[in-house]
Amino acid sequence: MHDNVQGPAVHLVPALPHTDPLGDPFLRTRFALPARPQTFLRRRRLVDHLDHALRTPLTLLNGPAGAGKTLLAADWASGLGPPVAWLTCDVGDCRPGVFWAYVLQALRACGAPASEAVGAPVDAAGMDHRLLSALAGDLNGRERPVVLVLDEYDRVTDATVAEQLEFVLHHAGPGLHLVLVTRTEPLLPLHRYRAAGDLTEIRSAELAFTPEEAATLLELHGLSLPVQAARNLVDRTQGWAAGLSLSALAARETSDPELYLKEFEADRSTVADFLLAEVLKRQTPETQDLLLRVSVLERFCPDLADELTDRADAEPLLAGLHRENAFVERLGHSWYQLHPLFGEILRAHLRVRLPGLEPELHRRAARWLHRHGFLPETLAHSAAAGDWDLTAGALVDDLAIGLLFTGPSSENLSRLFSHMGPEARSPATCLVRAARDLSRHDLDHGLAGLRRAEEQLAHEGDDAHDAAAARLSCALLEALAARLNGSPPEVEKAAESAAELRQEVPVHLLDKHPELTALLMTHVGSTLLWAGRYEDARAVLTNVAGAPGGSSTALPREEALGHLALLDYMNGWPGRAERKALAAVSEADRHGAPRPSGSGIGRLVLAAVAVDRDELSRAQALIDEATEPPSGTPDPVLAAGRALAAARLLMARGKVRAAVEAADPAVPAAVASPWARSHEALVTSAAHLAEGRPDEAAEVLRAVSGDQPVYAVEAAAIQLAARRPAAAFDLLESVHAEGRTGPAVTVRAALVRARAAAAAGDGATARKLVAQALLDARRERLRRPFLDAGAWIRPLLATAQLHDLAAGWLTPIAPAQGAGTRPEQPPAPLVAVELSAREHDVLDRVARMMSTEEIAADLCLSVNTVKTHLKSVYRKLAVNRRGEAVRRARDLRML
Repeated sequence: MHDNVQGPAVHLVPALPHTDPLGDPFLRTRFALPARPQTFLRRRRLVDHLDHALRTPLTLLNGPAGAGKTLLAADWASGLGPPVAWLTCDVGDCRPGVFWAYVLQALRACGAPASEAVGAPVDAAGMDHRLLSALAGDLNGRERPVVLVLDEYDRVTDATVAEQLEFVLHHAGPGLHLVLVTRTEPLLPLHRYRAAGDLTEIRSAELAFTPEEAATLLELHGLSLPVQAARNLVDRTQGWAAGLSLSALAARETSDPELYLKEFEADRSTVADFLLAEVLKRQTPETQDLLLRVSVLERFCPDLADELTDRADAEPLLAGLHRENAFVERLGHSWYQLHPLFGEILRAHLRVRLPGLEPELHRRAARWLHRHGFLPETLAHSAAAGDWDLTAGALVDDLAIGLLFTGPSSENLSRLFSHMGPEARSPATCLVRAARDLSRHDLDHGLAGLRRAEEQLAHEGDDAHDAAAARLSCALLEALAARLNGSPPEVEKAAESAAELRQEVPVHLLDKHPELTALLMTHVGSTLLWAGRYEDARAVLTNVAGAPGGSSTALPREEALGHLALLDYMNGWPGRAERKALAAVSEADRHGAPRPSGSGIGRLVLAAVAVDRDELSRAQALIDEATEPPSGTPDPVLAAGRALAAARLLMARGKVRAAVEAADPAVPAAVASPWARSHEALVTSAAHLAEGRPDEAAEVLRAVSGDQPVYAVEAAAIQLAARRPAAAFDLLESVHAEGRTGPAVTVRAALVRARAAAAAGDGATARKLVAQALLDARRERLRRPFLDAGAWIRPLLATAQLHDLAAGWLTPIAPAQGAGTRPEQPPAPLVAVELSAREHDVLDRVARMMSTEEIAADLCLSVNTVKTHLKSVYRKLAVNRRGEAVRRARDLRML
């Protein structure tokens, strides 16, 4: 069968009087170029390649059935000037005399007969060497070389014929150009031709249709579909010509061709008929059994295939299938895969021929893969077998339970285990179920599953298989539960247990899964921060932020950086906080991982910094963008961070009552958080003061101490406004005693002292303190402390010296005489934001008000590429919109 799927008619040549050595008349159809159907697509890139191939004596067109080899060769040959001899080979050509009789007749048919001195074969089973020498000499003496195309050459399996053909090709010299169209590797010394540069090869990869070619082919079948639809079909068929044509013919008969091409069932299509007839049924029973069994695998090696067949012959069978282009593709290092469509069809055939065997094949594969350390494939096959004890056991044994929380496979694992039923009751299944519940912040069910797992592990004793890995997984889940419960004693107990268990776990597993330790220590650091043990928290979180592991530790690194940013913010360092928060926001994005539930503390810190800079719209956008906490037990630090940012924004907007409501994080934690309580007290106190209740305002502030510098100086300002200067100065003194505070603290402290000096009539001291505050604030663009200071500061800012210090970033610049208003460039920021050259090009055009389509055309990029660069710019600048990006870039002197 030719490599077309419609069985086209052929152009017949005139009758020739000769007969073959058996006395049978020559079959004229074997010398005729196959006709191309109306739906044939000439692919110029392949025709050009064949044209260039004329420079070498041998061309090999090698691909599977239906790859389009025959029609390509025929189309190319029809465009050549004579002489072009065509011969479609047959199984009878394994007899040398018959083969060469047909070759000589092909030469006669194309108008290039051999001379009478060559003669003709008389013995079907043999060939006179003198005839071959004469033929080679005759061809070598030709003025115009002959192109000889041997189609379906894979049918010629006699080594003697191959040796004779190589002899003629070698000695014919420039008089012969040989084209072999075949499904298998020909029995010729191809290595010698490759080494000499005398061989041109066109194989399956080049024969495959591109999406653009597929779209044109579909049009020839009367289907006008988007290129994306063609691209999807190419992905599924891997550009296989017959698959595309057969699918197009079937789709043409449906009411929704695009939907059909997207969702057609391969096993119930003409594609299945073709592959079963042309590939599967041509194989021996042993090979058919092998193909059916390995169809459940995405990839396989001989040892794995033997595991599924209970035989030991997979290695030669797979090598032979690959040589024959029987839709078995070699991946390298002895691994193979089936063509996707062929795999689909074989799996359906397996269910019919060997019903009920598929789950057992998956189970065998899972056990082999588990023994050899292929965890993702182990999980996929054991889940397909419905063996959840094996699935969960493999995950826990590999110390990989942390992958349910972090890394690019976390969502896939969560979906996989969502099918696990309640009947699975091993320690490993209980652990996995607990992990999934805790990842959704379902503390009650998570702890119940964790307790069941621990009881079973205790019952099994220390001799249980991989008990240390299971117990270390328990410690991770205990730490997460303690984090959600806000309990430092419990989290430290889990960390101590983990430290002991690490000594019992193989080192290679710890090295393989750095995410487990990183996650555990993130839970420890978060809980210590919640409880106000700031230095302990900083030490732990700093180690996590520098953890190795790539994408697998992206989430813990993101959370650690976000928590460190919060610590810097509470110590009055907005620039440092912004740097760490920006790094936290970009960490997960850099690895392309989906945003997990519970992340977002970095954006909330950025929102709080934006409020301090009076960038209220940006603060709101950041709060809106931060991931909402999942239903269930809230993460204490995240909930308090959201409360902090939201309340500060509402206070800045003058919505005092709403701020009081927002300030309560509503976290039922085992230990109260001093900083969360201080912030809530601060907002409540400010509300009392704003509503004319200074005594109540002062009373509430008893919860605030110098351990939280930012809140302490804000509390001092409220105490002073409530006419309690002694309490205000006590708070300031407690802050200064720490010696680790940043400009957000020193600015507010200076303003409190300035207000006190102004109230005492000491204007010089007040101006000096405000000047120092302006200098410190200017570097960080801290506007909010001055806007919240009240009416007392306005006369001071109007003085010449202070007006100059405030102009351009806090207050407008007064225009020079006779000149318009022109704002001063803001000072250089502390935070360095680096854009790539292309990102800067895109941002520059955004600033010029160009649309996405206009930018794409101007930069010769696709619209999607421009959108990708814009998203990266937004992320790096921590903004949500074009206008905000331009303003932010100008603030940072990037435009």
